[in-house]
Amino acid sequence: MGWIVAVIAVAAAVAAAVRAQNSARAEHIALARAELAERQSKAAEARTAALTDEIRQLAHNRIPAAALALSHPTAKVPGLREAAEVDGDSARLLTEAVQAARKAVVEERGRVDAAARAAMRGTSAKIQSLLNQAQQLLHELQHEYDDPRILQLDFRNELALRRTQATAVLCDAWPGLARQNSPLVEIVLGAQSRVAGYERVKVANHLRDERLALVARAAEPLAIALAELLANATAYSHPDTDVQVTLQQSGGRGAFLVVDDAGIGMDDDALDRARALLAGPPEVLLTELGDPPQTGFAVVGRLVLQYGFNCHIEASPFGGMRTILRVPAHLLTVLEEDRSLSALAPKPVQAQATSSVSAPTEQETAPVPQPAGGEAAALPSRRRRAPRPARPASTDAAPDREQVPRTPEQAGASWAALQQGTLNGRSVAGRPSAPAPDDHDHPDDRDEQGDDQT
Repeated sequence: MGWIVAVIAVAAAVAAAVRAQNSARAEHIALARAELAERQSKAAEARTAALTDEIRQLAHNRIPAAALALSHPTAKVPGLREAAEVDGDSARLLTEAVQAARKAVVEERGRVDAAARAAMRGTSAKIQSLLNQAQQLLHELQHEYDDPRILQLDFRNELALRRTQATAVLCDAWPGLARQNSPLVEIVLGAQSRVAGYERVKVANHLRDERLALVARAAEPLAIALAELLANATAYSHPDTDVQVTLQQSGGRGAFLVVDDAGIGMDDDALDRARALLAGPPEVLLTELGDPPQTGFAVVGRLVLQYGFNCHIEASPFGGMRTILRVPAHLLTVLEEDRSLSALAPKPVQAQATSSVSAPTEQETAPVPQPAGGEAAALPSRRRRAPRPARPASTDAAPDREQVPRTPEQAGASWAALQQGTLNGRSVAGRPSAPAPDDHDHPDDRDEQGDDQT
């Protein structure tokens, strides 16, 4: 019987040990599960906190930076700060949110810019029509009165008209003026007359054919583009320096208008931006032109894109910038012989070199007509500041057709002599004289030149 009791006791002890072991194992498993649940809870809280931080950064930093990068490509858009704490789906959704916000901003900017262009296009058309009417009225007044202030008013009206045309072109509108086939050198003179610092612009004609002209549809656009380049050159160079314009003809590649100034130049970033605008990008937003808007190069770029011009800018040997405007050959033509050129148009350099008549070098030196036999005068004569005697009727009836075409300086001197003679005649007759003519380069005009260019 004793061994039975021992066996029972051993079995009971074994059972107790098994129960104790199972209890300890269950307790250990429960503790491990609790620790796992606690770790999972802490990890979930960390992920939630990281996702919250990423959403906060998305709203405060990433989306505003993405919108800013649309106008400033060099601006950096921050990424995920805690990429390890955010799972793949959350990171993908955050990136998609940035892209969706960027797309929405682009669409809204395009819609707002289109509305602004439409409003400015309509307003520019109305203002341009009024300025053209004012210009016509001023031209009529110039024939009736010799008050030099009318010329100043006409010049300021021309400046306002150029600004209005530039605004219309920037808004994809028609330039608003139709021309015939126009000599290239006269287009340059027309563009020069639209710039406040026009007297600083010096034109050198190197065309092989002085009757080289632009087709009608491209004449006014080229004048607008060149006027913007000249306004930019005169605005960013010292008032005592000249702006050189050179006309060149290059075989089958067309013609070149080279503008050189001795201005302040450009840094690398500004030069890259200018080249991008002059290349004619398909779209330029008005909001990207600064405040106040710098529209000069943008206007040229629009005309380059629409009419097939080509424009390049680089450093100039004169210390400022050199802008090269190329006119393709298919936009060029040659005028017929019966079409006369402007007397102010400079002759080609080759023709000047072969001429046997010496040009006067002083502004107050008047050209001397050639004798009837065709011989050139030996020396120019200096004009007296007194009323000139009346010329015989026979001289007025038969002007000398062999007279050498006058330069702009000679024409200006003749005009000044005419006004001076008028003033002297009025003073002798006892009538009040008109005020002395003022230079167009008034301080107010300098404020109206290309201060919003580049």
